[in-house]
Amino acid sequence: MDHLDWVKGAVIYQVFPDRFAKSETAGVDGVFERWDLPETPEGFKGGNLKGAEERLDYLSGLGVNAVYFTPIFASAANHRYHTFDYYQVDPVLGGNGAFKSFLKAAHKRGMKVILDGVFNHASRGFFQFNHLLENGAASPYKNWFHPHGFPLKAYNLKKGEKPNYSCWWGLPALPKFNTKNPEVRRFILGVARYWLEQGIDGWRLDVPHEIDDDSFWREFRRTCKAVNPDCYLIGEIWGEARRWLKGDQFDAVMNYQLSAACISYFGGEKLKLTHSYAGRKLKHWRQATFISAIERLLGLYKPETTLRQLNMMTSHDTDRMLNTYGGNEDRMKLSMVFSFLFPGAVNVYYGEEIGLQGAFNAGTRRGMPWKNKRAWNRALLGLYKKLSALRKGSEAIKNGKFEFLKEHCDGWVLAFRRRAERETLLCLMNNGGSIKKLALKPGTLGKKPRAVLDGGIKLAASGEKLLARLPPWSYGVYRL
Repeated sequence: MDHLDWVKGAVIYQVFPDRFAKSETAGVDGVFERWDLPETPEGFKGGNLKGAEERLDYLSGLGVNAVYFTPIFASAANHRYHTFDYYQVDPVLGGNGAFKSFLKAAHKRGMKVILDGVFNHASRGFFQFNHLLENGAASPYKNWFHPHGFPLKAYNLKKGEKPNYSCWWGLPALPKFNTKNPEVRRFILGVARYWLEQGIDGWRLDVPHEIDDDSFWREFRRTCKAVNPDCYLIGEIWGEARRWLKGDQFDAVMNYQLSAACISYFGGEKLKLTHSYAGRKLKHWRQATFISAIERLLGLYKPETTLRQLNMMTSHDTDRMLNTYGGNEDRMKLSMVFSFLFPGAVNVYYGEEIGLQGAFNAGTRRGMPWKNKRAWNRALLGLYKKLSALRKGSEAIKNGKFEFLKEHCDGWVLAFRRRAERETLLCLMNNGGSIKKLALKPGTLGKKPRAVLDGGIKLAASGEKLLARLPPWSYGVYRL
């Protein structure tokens, strides 16, 4: 059996636990913000794992194959990237018992479960750092971190004052591990092993490039694969990632290079981002630049690696899709169709399928509006379901080669296909605001083209040729 065969063509749904779903029967104590109010930086909505479990049927109906949780371990932050205890699921989420129940229910439905591993840094409340904070140079854990003097300055820093220990982006709440220390390595590898032994199916690794040590990640991989050879290891690398994708470290990276290309091309003059992409500001691309970028991306890695990439359009670290595309649903749909037909797994950030909106750090993590379904965008939801259904069981999407049909690409019309031994899918798109007409060469769509996804394109026979009429922002996918 080919390990990670389940990843190729998968639809992975990303859940931000505090904002996805809240079950009132979870037995979790606490005072929480109102679910439907705008998000606040420190506020907790009280989403929990019992709530997520109660929505598994919804995810099944969406065609989801796996759930990726942003951090779930004990933390004093709503996003939980400030880990207190790596062996305990946050009690606000329901604790270890609630996760065990979710894992069992997901696996029963054939869904995999991926956790977020934050191993570059911990938190001020992490026991070993707290011990160092209390005892200074006398602490047996002083080599677990990077102190630059004592006592540690972890709280109440004056304006302009920096913490006197290494931390992520200079934030005192996030002390950086010293992964050169064998004790720290054993601890992190023990955490990775433990949760795989509990039954999880993979790790998404937060800022792994900041642990600038290939030997660490090779050891991490060996540890994980010894427990489950089929586990999925994803690195959060926003740029080119050949260093980490040689087969000895990660299986995939979060493919922000794909989303950056799609935003730059499909976004057009509507492109609107409140943040940079790996330090660069995206701008509108013409079609030739887009095609060149995609072909370069396809050539970066081995074909098997490309088929296992985690293709992102959005995440908890970006603007929502509708915001990115300036509120233009048509442009968003073209980007969706392209990404769902691209080699690799697809990551769907919660709420994108119903048109949830929000700019980064000001609305991208709002509560999923389960009680206000009138606000749901049913057209987007329907398209997501159709795209997920198209991926299911498609040999062309799972293993097929991707190629542009450049003779039919004219700057606005985009034509490409996925081709496998027993199936070919061909896609036509009009990324422009005016009607386009295209004369397809004989045999391009076969003798009897069958639309498996109809986005407004009309086909008509004309002698030996097939004429295609493409309204503005239209698309069509055909199975040969």
